[in-house]
This record gives sequence, C-alpha cells and structure tokens, in this order.
Amino acid sequence: MRARKLFIGGRIRAIRGEHGLTQAGFATRLGISASYLNQIENNQRHVSASVLLALAEAFAVDITTLSDQDTDRLLADVSEALADPVSGGAQPSLSDVKLVVQNAPSFARAFVALHQAMRRSGDQLAELDETLERSGALTDPTPYEEVRDFFHYVDNYIHELDLAGEALSRELTKSRGVSLKALADHIERRHRVRVAIGGGEPEAGTTDANRGGLRRFDPVSRVLWLNPRTPTSTQAFQIACQIALIEHDAAMTRIITDAKFRSADAAGICRIGLANYFAGAAILPYGTFAASARELRHDLVLLADRFSTSLEQVAHRLSTLQRPGQKGVPFFFARVDKAGNITKRHSATKLQFARFGSACPLWNAHSAFETPNRIIRQLAETPDGVRYLCLATAVTKPSGGWRDPVQTYALALGCEVTHAGELVYADDLDIARDRAFEPIGVSCRICERRDCHQRAVPPLKRRLIVDPNTRKTVPYGLE
Repeated sequence: MRARKLFIGGRIRAIRGEHGLTQAGFATRLGISASYLNQIENNQRHVSASVLLALAEAFAVDITTLSDQDTDRLLADVSEALADPVSGGAQPSLSDVKLVVQNAPSFARAFVALHQAMRRSGDQLAELDETLERSGALTDPTPYEEVRDFFHYVDNYIHELDLAGEALSRELTKSRGVSLKALADHIERRHRVRVAIGGGEPEAGTTDANRGGLRRFDPVSRVLWLNPRTPTSTQAFQIACQIALIEHDAAMTRIITDAKFRSADAAGICRIGLANYFAGAAILPYGTFAASARELRHDLVLLADRFSTSLEQVAHRLSTLQRPGQKGVPFFFARVDKAGNITKRHSATKLQFARFGSACPLWNAHSAFETPNRIIRQLAETPDGVRYLCLATAVTKPSGGWRDPVQTYALALGCEVTHAGELVYADDLDIARDRAFEPIGVSCRICERRDCHQRAVPPLKRRLIVDPNTRKTVPYGLE
C-alpha cells in the first residue's frame, strides 16, 4: 500500500518557535536548505523520512507523535462549522479549507470556537427569557462542551495520569486486573477511608439527590459509600476515582490550570473526567491491557472477562491507547442514546463525529438497539473514501427496583479496515469486495452523497434540483 504523505507544516513551525530559531538556523540544524524548510512549513512539500529522523536527533522530537491526525480532526470541525446555516454566504471549496487548516491551524481553531459561541448564543436566545438575557450569563460556552473539547484535542490521552494509574495497578496486583478488595484495602490503609457497600444509603421513597448514585464520600467520617446495586466492576472503578481525587489532586489541578477553562464549572467537570481517566488506567493498565488486546485480537467480551470489567470500560480504554511509542490500533468510540444523541465520543481515526445534530442513520450504532446483548458488525465507507470496520452493541444499566430508571444506550467502536486483520471480528468478512461496504456519513448537512435514501436534510454545499414531475425517495435531487 502506498504510504501517505505527511503535511505537518504547522507542527514544524511550532517546534521551531519553541526553540527560538529562525528558518535559516532551524534548517541548518536539520541539514536542509532554508527554502526547503519554508516549503515544508507552508505545506508545499511533505515531510520526508530523513527530515523526521533529523528532528528526532537534533531536537529530541518523538516522531511517533507527529501526524496529520490533528489536521483531520480540525478539518472535520471547520467543515461542519462552515456547513451550518448560521455561517451563511458562499461556501469555500474543500481545498481552500484544507489550506487554512494546514497553514493556519490556530486561526482554524479560533473559527471553530467562534462558531460554537454563535451556536450557543442562538440556542440560548431562543430558549431563555429576557431576564436571563439581560443578566449576561449567556456569553460563556457550556462547561460540558469545554471539557469534551479538551479531551477531544488531547487525543483522549493524559500521559501523567495514565502512568500513575498503571503504577497503582502494579502496586496492588501481580496478575491481570485490580480487584475490588485490593482497591478498598489500599484506600483504607493509605488514606484511612472505609468503603461501605450499601451502608448509609438514603431510605427508599426519599427525595435525596444521591439516591441511586454510584459513589458518595464523606470527608468528615472518612466513609466512601458505594451503591450495592451496581456491578463489582463499577464499584472498583468508583473506588479508583476516589483514590485519584485524593492522591492526584495536585496533578489534576495543574492539568486543569493549563487547560485555561473559562468557568469554574468546566474545571469541576474536568476534574471528574480526569479522575475517571485515572480509574480506567488503574483498572486497565496500559501495558498489560494493550498486550492482552493484541493477544485476544481485541475481542471485547474476552477482554472484559479477563479484567473483570464492563464492555464500555474496555471499548473506551481501547480508544485511549495513544501513548507515544506504544500506540495501539487507532479506534473511534462513541456512546449513543436511543434519540441518536452522542453522549461520549472520541476518535483516533479520520472519522470525526458530528458536533451538532444526530449521527448518520445508516450507521450500525442505531440498529444495535434492535439486537440487544449482541455485537453487530458493519463494513462502512465515509464520503471521503475511507473504509471502516464498525462494531456496535446495546447495553442496559438497571439501577434498582421496578420504579427505578434503566439506562439504555449503544456502544460503538471501530477502526479503519487497514487494521481489520488485528480484530477477531473481521475474520469472516469480505473486506476486499467493494460492495461489502455500506455508505455512511457524519451528518446530513455536511454529507454530499447524492443517492442516500435516508437523507433528512439536503447538504448545504450543493444546489437542489426540484422537478415536480419526478418523485424519488427524497423530494429533490442534487447537482
């Protein structure tokens, strides 16, 4: 297969800026001409293997971290923002958008941030009353969106916490996985916190907001209450979260400070996200888990059994295996509710999820609800010609008795077909046959397929053809 050319001019400029060098000085250190470096930084020439090796030798750059994956992610975000009706006006070509993203990534990020602010302002003005408008509380982004974007742009990998979680796992176990008892013993021995499973929960029929929760810590009595109705894997995860909040408060505070969130709420939500990240790294330590994933060929059920954890924890962890020099298969991961809302999302692949609106209805994540407790497969192709092996399964989380709510959602995991041979799910699929791949998109408004029978709205970058004498699946054609 022909190697993909690497255009990372923005990253090269950033490395040069970090060392305070002119183009001439930087080019001399790399052993190339200043004109060649100028062409690389302006994405007129791709980065050769010799230049990558020179970067590693002269500036100690980990070349495994240099990829155009961030460019792909940013390109998807800018394209979706431009396709939003609020952007208005003429739509630039894809080649023009690529030039901006590749040559001025900071400008592209600022544009995406501006678009998000416009969307939020429009939604808030439509939904909130005049009093809230006058209060000035409508100008900030939602804390949840801020935190989601933070994890999105760090590749859902937090190196410091990943290493810390792995270290705790090595301390507590000599085999695979960390047991509930080992975590409970650790937090009691190290921090004088007693774990109570079922003790002290609110009585049935009360309106206590904590009823049905997963974890509650009382810093005065030093008691950590866990919901007895949840599986042991969830209970172990929650103890690990509390350990993170106690042992790694300084590290998490430093990460949050560096992220420069706009609100205290976003900082608080991020702290929970970082604690969850540490817990995942402790329950599923990087080295051991990555080796097991390769050994078991990414069989989700076998991995969950081996580490005594849930399918969701396994799928989410697979999407975070982005440690420099030890990267696993690049996966996308999403959690989707029955309404099509994506409540968790991350992609280490070229596929980027829609930031607004529902996902493509042809994606197998939606049909997973029809076959609960089964992993279904789909060979799919996006409009850019990239092909994927997509997995989906519907799961439920009962929280209690007859009157208690039950969470139901679909988990979606996938990778590009170039990695399909590393997954047991691809063994009997005919990935060499073009017609085996179903056409899917990201969202209707930015998908330019002409013949989609499930299209909800027309794409904004194509003119419509309306013929009253012809009726197809949708009441219009596309130029």
